[in-house]
Amino acid sequence: MRIENSFIPIRGVGETTERRLWEAGVTHWDAFDGSVVGPTTADRIHDFVDVATDHLRRGDARFFDEAFPAGERWRLYENFRDDACFFDIETTGLDAARNDVTTVSCYRDGETTTLVRGDNLTAGALREQFADAPLIVSFNGARFDVPFLEESFPLSIDAPHLDLMYPCRRLDLTGGLKRIETAVGIDRDRPDISGEDAVRLWREYERGDDDALDTLVSYNREDTENLERLADLVTTRLHDTCCPADATF
Repeated sequence: MRIENSFIPIRGVGETTERRLWEAGVTHWDAFDGSVVGPTTADRIHDFVDVATDHLRRGDARFFDEAFPAGERWRLYENFRDDACFFDIETTGLDAARNDVTTVSCYRDGETTTLVRGDNLTAGALREQFADAPLIVSFNGARFDVPFLEESFPLSIDAPHLDLMYPCRRLDLTGGLKRIETAVGIDRDRPDISGEDAVRLWREYERGDDDALDTLVSYNREDTENLERLADLVTTRLHDTCCPADATF
């Protein structure tokens, strides 16, 4: 599903009307000829497409993040996936006021960067990772990772955000990231490591065990890189769920 296949951001177009357009063969903005809907809605569609086409050409993900209903923002993924920043953090606990961020991994354009507390994990380095990302992708990052980072460092992360926990819930995929990965067939090199282990590994590193840090970094990087596979799978399933079987996109 691409943004250009979507009519749901337009006032007066809900799921039923959008599906009716798709069933009539109007599966792309370019295919809309004013039919299927009434004249008022048709005018709104034409007006939106004129404006949205320019924003899309400029790669303005924020425009679409604001235009789409919250539950449909997964549709931004296909357009911006190639430059999306997938990210995950590890911490010493759940309370940002008392605990620390230990590692942050960002995966973008096939490359993973891991920032480590006491080494290269700084506000400036984080800003550099997120600064020009048209879309950031996480799992439970809206409730945990982003607020934790913003309380721990002097920065604001306000890029359009696809938190995969919510699209997963629409597909009845619940629980933590690893449980969902298992349910959809995503394998791990280190399936036996948990968030609690991540805290333990950091404490062992603080006591001088460099191998513990290597394991922690590997775990954090795998969390991050697997987000791309999960996003590909979840957005494909949502597309198949909401679209008519015989529609051509």
